[in-house]
Amino acid sequence: MTEWHKSSYSGGSNDCLEAREGSQGADVRDTQNREAGHLRFDRVEWTALVQSVGR
Repeated sequence: MTEWHKSSYSGGSNDCLEAREGSQGADVRDTQNREAGHLRFDRVEWTALVQSVGR
């Protein structure tokens, strides 16, 4: 997995998501609530999510 990074849509605010990607998919967490854990998406799910948001 890569390092955690903020969404490019965050505009510098702390009200955003962080993601880290890898060959098997991605993890996503809330920037303001990191200790709550993260959601894991497999490669197919992550690709579908990114494509649907980018429309």
